[in-house]
Amino acid sequence: MTEPLRHAPWEAEVVDATTESPGIVTLRLRATDPAIRAAYRFRPGQFNMLYLFGVGEVPISVSSDPDEPETLAHTVRGVGRVTNKLVTLTPGDRVGLRGPYGSAWPLERAQGRDVLVVTGGLGCAPVVAAIEYIMARRQDFGRLTILQGVKHAQDLIWRSRYAAWEREPDTEVGLAADVAGENWSGHVGLVTELFDRFSLRPEITETLMCGPEPMMRAAAEDLAGRGFDPGATWLSMERNMHCAVARCGHCQLGPNFVCRDGPVFPYARIGELLAVKGL
Repeated sequence: MTEPLRHAPWEAEVVDATTESPGIVTLRLRATDPAIRAAYRFRPGQFNMLYLFGVGEVPISVSSDPDEPETLAHTVRGVGRVTNKLVTLTPGDRVGLRGPYGSAWPLERAQGRDVLVVTGGLGCAPVVAAIEYIMARRQDFGRLTILQGVKHAQDLIWRSRYAAWEREPDTEVGLAADVAGENWSGHVGLVTELFDRFSLRPEITETLMCGPEPMMRAAAEDLAGRGFDPGATWLSMERNMHCAVARCGHCQLGPNFVCRDGPVFPYARIGELLAVKGL
């Protein structure tokens, strides 16, 4: 996509709004201009800025397959002024959209290798596009292991999607909840406790990780202790991104700007920064 189009908001229409759980909605958006629909491309792991006139804009990961650019899926949790409005949108409503921004998951590097996905909470959203990418090209990758942790069992979204992924060849799914609920059949405890339940192969694995920073740091350190290469462990960071072009400074992480240099970073690059309190 050309730079002027990427940085100037363009109009998109809500074509579908799916409630995943209370306060969490997946919006499927389509550019109203056919020329923009034809020009727009993104890579799994990148994000867009969604804009509501008179309210503001927020960064939201694209969670759809990059080879299906006709519509773009964004999963939104209502937690602030803008997102609380976004989750109330219905088909036919219009939003502003600019992007895509940021770095992507290293899917070219991961070809021919195993892929381990470790997520927490709604942290799965930034990596869904990568999972769908792998599923559509299953023969190009090795084993796929998807581990998802939530605080409460009722917080788990996309249950049917996890079930569908688990039915694919060479794919395993592990679910964990700190607090189990009724009919919960997954592990009760931390997502990192699932590492011992699967046959992981550190020497040929790329790890994709997203979720709360303390969880990612603990998981990355645990995996490093098991022989996983910190340079092959990738974290999608969530910081307070306002401009998306490394100008406002809100998302600075040490010498890095998450909107420009991330959101996807190798743990080897930012692991020491995550250990600095208040950074």
